Amino acid sequence: MNRRHALPLFVPFLLLMCSPPPPEVPMGGPVAGWPAYGATHGGTRHSPLTQIHRGNVAHLATAWTHHHGDVEDGSGGMGLKSGFQTTPILVGDSLVFCTPFNRVIALGAETGEERWTFDPEIDREGHYLLNCRGVASWHDERATPGVACRNRIFTATLDARLIALDAKTGAVCEDFGEGGTVDLREGIGETHPGEYGNTSPPLVMRDRVVTGAMVLDNRRIDSPGGVVRAWDARTGKRLWAWDPVPPGAPTRAGESPPVYRRGTTNAWTPLAGDPALGLVYVPTGNTSPDYYGGLRDGLDFYSSSLVALDVETGLVRWHFRTVHHDLWDYDVPSQPVFIDFPRDGGTVPGLVQATKMGHLFFLDRRTGEPLFPVEERTVPQGAVAGETLSPTQPFPLLPAPIHPPTLTPDDAFGFTFWDRGKCRELIENARSEGLFTPPSLEGTIQYPGMGGGANWGSGSVDAERGIFLINTMRMATYIRLWPRDEFDAMFPDGPPAIGFEPQLGTPYALERYPLMSPLGVPCNPPPWGTLVAIDIATGEHRWEIPLGTARDLAPFPAWPIVPDGVPSIGGPITTAGGLTFIGAAAENAFRAFDTETGEELWYARLPTSAQATPMTYRLREDGRQFVVIAAGGHALMPTEAGDALVAFALP
Repeated sequence: MNRRHALPLFVPFLLLMCSPPPPEVPMGGPVAGWPAYGATHGGTRHSPLTQIHRGNVAHLATAWTHHHGDVEDGSGGMGLKSGFQTTPILVGDSLVFCTPFNRVIALGAETGEERWTFDPEIDREGHYLLNCRGVASWHDERATPGVACRNRIFTATLDARLIALDAKTGAVCEDFGEGGTVDLREGIGETHPGEYGNTSPPLVMRDRVVTGAMVLDNRRIDSPGGVVRAWDARTGKRLWAWDPVPPGAPTRAGESPPVYRRGTTNAWTPLAGDPALGLVYVPTGNTSPDYYGGLRDGLDFYSSSLVALDVETGLVRWHFRTVHHDLWDYDVPSQPVFIDFPRDGGTVPGLVQATKMGHLFFLDRRTGEPLFPVEERTVPQGAVAGETLSPTQPFPLLPAPIHPPTLTPDDAFGFTFWDRGKCRELIENARSEGLFTPPSLEGTIQYPGMGGGANWGSGSVDAERGIFLINTMRMATYIRLWPRDEFDAMFPDGPPAIGFEPQLGTPYALERYPLMSPLGVPCNPPPWGTLVAIDIATGEHRWEIPLGTARDLAPFPAWPIVPDGVPSIGGPITTAGGLTFIGAAAENAFRAFDTETGEELWYARLPTSAQATPMTYRLREDGRQFVVIAAGGHALMPTEAGDALVAFALP
């Protein structure tokens, strides 16, 4: 051996010999699964497991990795890109999840070995984003033990189908709908390729499967309607349909066959449900199109709201509006999170609804009444011709917003004097009067941007510690309305795929893009991604930290000088072991934090970034606790598409 290299090669061996051995995996203690997308129907994203805790999480290591192979990087000629955003569920001793192509796969939960796969062979035409965030399960208590489809997996597809599968084998449940499938296009009317489908898991409650839908933004004024429906979990029969038209407005939802009103608000993100109260909680998006509402004629009554429906009838029990006459794509983007809110020596059933504006609304889930005060504040005015603005918008007094409300020229950011000056110039030449600055012909700075604030990753609640956790993205958007004749003259063959939206049927088309410097850096100051802890009892911020580094966004040696806190989409989970796990950042990394203090306790590299929400489970008292996350990137972020489902456990 060359003696010059002997010592460097020997050093890792010496370090290994001197390192303390990992602690023994503690046996006994709680055993728990993850039966629903958000752990519970109430989206708590919390586990009672304690085997992995603050004292031993530093020893967490990869247990297994599964690659499903469904990846599209955008080079296939159609511009399609995939993002692996799923959160698996635990059904028996199997992990079940969906891929960006809507394949459903079951793995052995402790080994990662594939048990079955189902391919619905979706029609991908027109879908510029390919993703599936999860599936749902249901146990038929009336079925004879051992019969097929007693335990079912329900999956909703990008091409608008609801499919029932046997949880043990992956075989189609032939007695559901037509040969195992319900056509979710019933009553919707004409659709364009990629315009209507499902990216979120259905909600299964009281033997009902409740579905919303994704409707592509900003295409046209008469986009497909956003009806929410309940289906019999055994037969697939439609039980009710909520057509989100204003109270008293005519609807043909009850006809046979039904006809649903076009252009209404949709419910694209996961729903929540309270079986005891018999309520389904529906976060709604915006009435089409997003940035011009002069022709809505009251049709946005339920837009950007949380709506509570009776699970038996589909009737509205209450609704809470987070934005009046939304002109900013400020959909309610996330599943509400159930909490027990302390009051008068006891608790009341509550929930936290996160929004893209960075507002967190604490509501009584029985009535929709705010648990912390909400006030109406005047907001910027000055709409384009034909538009009408709301003079006020609702602002919660507690908690304080998790996103800054304004972006001024003095706030402009850049790594050099030159690119900071370019950002300042962009802000100076547009309207930037704070939250709810209206879209304009001269250009408007939208801050928070179209991605939030909070987004579909939602939050987590550690009830024992009284803490609500959520991450947020802080990136401004530039928006500008173009008169129809000018827009058509610019793009006689139709607008490009990115940066412009037609908003057909209105007087204005839309220009929209992230507000970035010429060097590709956000024009607003960092951090661009944070993780925030809120005290449930007081509404105060417990702590806030930047989330993620630029390690995978900038080349070395540049990335170490980029401030921490990179763009993030995804969500956290918490455990009784005092831990918060999260990926979310545009970094190939997975982290664990101390829930009480925000101290980072563990870090692991991933094959690519994880714009997904993790989950955790433990099958038996003599078994290990696993933490699982999907690493597959995000199609609209500067991340690499991937297909890895990675499980971690104590060695």
